[in-house]
Amino acid sequence: MPTNAFYAQSGGVTSVINASACGVIETARRHADRIGTVYAGRNGILGALAEELIDTSLESAEAIAALRSTPAGAFGSCRYKLKSLEKNRREYERLIEVFKAHGIGYFFYNGGGDSADTCFKVSQLSASLGYPLQAIHVPKTIDNDLPLTDCCPGFGSVAKYVAVSTLEASLDVRSMAATSTKVFVLEVMGRHAGWIAAAGGLAADHGIPVVILFPEIPFDQPAFLARVDALVKHHGYCTVVVSEGCHHPGGTFLAEQGTKDAFGHAQLGGAAPVVAQMVKEALDYKFHWAVADYLQRSARHIASATDARQAYELGQRAVELALEGKNSVMPTIDRTSDSPYAYRIGSAPLDQVANTEKFMPRDFISADGYGITDKCRSYLLPLIQGEDYPAYRDGLPVYVTLQNHVVAKKLPAFEIAK
Repeated sequence: MPTNAFYAQSGGVTSVINASACGVIETARRHADRIGTVYAGRNGILGALAEELIDTSLESAEAIAALRSTPAGAFGSCRYKLKSLEKNRREYERLIEVFKAHGIGYFFYNGGGDSADTCFKVSQLSASLGYPLQAIHVPKTIDNDLPLTDCCPGFGSVAKYVAVSTLEASLDVRSMAATSTKVFVLEVMGRHAGWIAAAGGLAADHGIPVVILFPEIPFDQPAFLARVDALVKHHGYCTVVVSEGCHHPGGTFLAEQGTKDAFGHAQLGGAAPVVAQMVKEALDYKFHWAVADYLQRSARHIASATDARQAYELGQRAVELALEGKNSVMPTIDRTSDSPYAYRIGSAPLDQVANTEKFMPRDFISADGYGITDKCRSYLLPLIQGEDYPAYRDGLPVYVTLQNHVVAKKLPAFEIAK
């Protein structure tokens, strides 16, 4: 008798996370003799705890296929990190109750580093609580900071968006610099790793004077201002791409608000106006600033074809790994060549992925700390290749909204810890 599966999305969503969902669901449907219903958690792992399970078998093949070109999280996501079994046993016992009630033996969790930790903890339930369960982590994060994989689904499309936006906005500034704005500051995501900010450096290949502020390089205000001043005097203008995680030598973020998010991380936002004000006060150059924020991670209309393809392939491979009897692993992208770009799909053990961040190598950052090297370009360029446009109607992209029918509950209500 086929075993049912649970799939959920976690953390900040991306323009291609639904492509991974499509990969999981379509592959499971091709193995109906072994995998029964794929239940999706409504709002991530919370859907499992609350027994809010979406029956994806009620969606047509056409609707599931349309996920491949639809941004955001089709089933809802969440920022919720399970505590250890010792600290909150009741949540794990609840998961087992829900999985038993609905015949679930496969667990696919689609997210970043904190989600890998959750998936790893769930993968241990078979041994800890005696319930047969295979947990596979499906990687996703625009931050590109998961270890043991060359890149993460979601990153290539954000990199493409940031590179294009940096180039286009810089051309705008260049055309107005003689009498108006001379410095444009673009803030991008990236708490501890500067992968996204690095993508802005690709605009330099088109003659744009770009200064990048990486989290990996402590902020040196006098040196930064001197660099901006020199570029403006030489080119008439410059663009600054600042990572939200840019910080002072002591570790304090330029953009720190003094609040925490649901995972306990410092709440960031506002590096761009801080940097722009420094430029204004020290150099008196007219400026504009922007924060890419959700725009960078939701822009499916300009997604990288490489990224969309890899997102689907990793969802597909996650199911294959489960069918091969694997547990506590994550499918990976293993690059075999930069030019021509080539890769294979591998896998990595979750205990080596969870709670580990991959930072920009120092040899990807220029000696002065404000640009990218040729080695970084060789890494980035294949990931932004190709356009995978969605269908358009009346001038707007056509995206799918699923029915998301939640199955009837079989268990008493469960109070989720705040």
